[in-house]
Amino acid sequence: MERGALIATDQGGKIALRNIRTAMQGAGLGRLGNGLGAQSDLSETGQVHRYAGGGFSASGVVFVRSGSPRTRGTIDAYTLGAEIQPVRGRWLWIPTDEIPRLAGRRKMTPDLYTKNGFEQKIGPLVRVRSVNGYPLLVVKNASVSLAGKKRSARALTKSGRARKGQVEKEFIVAFVGIPRTARAARVDVIALVQAVQRDLPTLYAQAMGRN
Repeated sequence: MERGALIATDQGGKIALRNIRTAMQGAGLGRLGNGLGAQSDLSETGQVHRYAGGGFSASGVVFVRSGSPRTRGTIDAYTLGAEIQPVRGRWLWIPTDEIPRLAGRRKMTPDLYTKNGFEQKIGPLVRVRSVNGYPLLVVKNASVSLAGKKRSARALTKSGRARKGQVEKEFIVAFVGIPRTARAARVDVIALVQAVQRDLPTLYAQAMGRN
């Protein structure tokens, strides 16, 4: 019975991990699920937990294995929901579809825009005020795809003309400033784990059959 419980809970943890990763991919979160892991009493010690008054327990768990604060925070936000506020300064700067979404492997920010040479590739950022009073960072005298392709902004040539396949624009909005934003949970981890818990009797019966 102890061995059967160890096997069933070990399998349950692995199934829950697989289901959560699949749900994250389906929710458009890419490989975020790779920041999760699974372990169990079977994989860690190979023994059940015994209670002083008699009886035992066996468990399998899904946990956040990534040590990256950014990854851990993102997992929290998309599984629990979160309100995101600026850490430095008053505004969160959201890149628009006119400029690249990433600078290297990091999400584009005004600082990364400058550090990664986009002032030369597209143009320097100029702060203006939107009609709602929030700030915008715009690039004046740039160009975008003639076909309407996203993230296609480029600087004009030295002669002040748009490059081939581009059309000149008086200005493009590169970043929108907002004071805060809410991020809704996309994956219900509790529901996925509870579904595996309901299947534990079947997993246990299968394990007993093998033993």
